[in-house]
Amino acid sequence: MSTRFTSKLLEEAVNEFSSLPGIGRKTAFRLVMHLLRRDRVEVKRFGETITRLRDDVCYCSICHGISDTPVCDICSNPGRDRSLICVVENVQDVMAVENTRQYKGLYHVLGGIISPVDGIGPSDLTINRLEEKVRDGEIREIILALSTTMEGDTTNFYIFKRLSQYNIRITTLARGVAIGDVLEYTDEITLGQSIINRRPFSLPSQG
Repeated sequence: MSTRFTSKLLEEAVNEFSSLPGIGRKTAFRLVMHLLRRDRVEVKRFGETITRLRDDVCYCSICHGISDTPVCDICSNPGRDRSLICVVENVQDVMAVENTRQYKGLYHVLGGIISPVDGIGPSDLTINRLEEKVRDGEIREIILALSTTMEGDTTNFYIFKRLSQYNIRITTLARGVAIGDVLEYTDEITLGQSIINRRPFSLPSQG
């Protein structure tokens, strides 16, 4: 039985909040009621922040991560090692690696991983741009830091085959990150040690 609202505006707000992932209608209703109890200035600031997020956020032209400017703070930092690139799935993984404070290179955000079930192929990711960076000749090492899932491993294999023709070192995280782990949920100490103890990437043996 559907909820009967005493206000059309209230119902519309609940509908919008419940459209967010992981937010049911009861939770959406509580959030809307919370906003109604907040000061008008605070609610206005909340709304303006969401609007600015959608209107002004952009993707870094170098690493493809989320940024406030055309080139993000990491890529524009002269103190970062520009010959070292850590390949990750998304911006959450960039944040996870940065939180370890063990990595001083740059990143390349794929924007996903290869997943035929979800209809995501290599052309849907930024793999071509990654190869362009390697072809330019300034990169000495690529770290494949994707989640240790079947999809992550498939993407690792594909990238390795694409880049193996170039004279660069290709490594992957040490197996301190357990098989099946999603990178952004790995604790900082484990992830940091996995970066420090990274190992050469190799294809699985056949048969």
